Amino acid sequence: MWSFSKAAVGNRQSAFGRLPTADLPIARFRRLAMMCAALLALPLAGCIQPLYAPAGFGLDSAPLAAELQSVAVDEIPQRLGHYVRNDLIFGLNGTGSQPPPRYRLMVVLRERVQTPILDTVTGRATSATVIVDAEYRLVTIPDEVEVTKGIAFNIVSYDRFSNRFSNVRAARDAEIRNARVIADSIRTRIATVLATRLSSVPAPAVVRY
Repeated sequence: MWSFSKAAVGNRQSAFGRLPTADLPIARFRRLAMMCAALLALPLAGCIQPLYAPAGFGLDSAPLAAELQSVAVDEIPQRLGHYVRNDLIFGLNGTGSQPPPRYRLMVVLRERVQTPILDTVTGRATSATVIVDAEYRLVTIPDEVEVTKGIAFNIVSYDRFSNRFSNVRAARDAEIRNARVIADSIRTRIATVLATRLSSVPAPAVVRY
């Protein structure tokens, strides 16, 4: 029959059930450090805000989103204008709703292509640079009061090949990239101006009975 002494059992419990005497100050120091960290973080609990929370008058606030959704974008000619207008509509109002327009956005595009690099053997351009200038103007409806205006521009380069269809596809992709950057730049500028206008509007008075 197996037999164990009480001293051996006691020593085993002290080895596994309790911390060694030398580790007790370290454990107490760790608990104290965790308590201090929790106490220091407690005043900051009310300062934390979700990244995409629609609050206040920031660029992602609910009042600003409603203002951006009320911007009507005029038709822009040419294929590049079609791309820019679609990106603007999606950036200003990607919800699919159609609220009553309160602003009117007009955009005039100017596009030019440069071929700075030529092949010395064939004499053909090996690359092309597409430069787009977008002059925009935002006015109110129906007073036609100017809210903001400016010029956004972007430059995109692409490689040219001996295949004609490849060149057409590369030029089309350059237009799409230009349109996306131009629309995003105009949207950001308009959002900044409208956010400033909203922040300057005084809060409604609270009537107490």
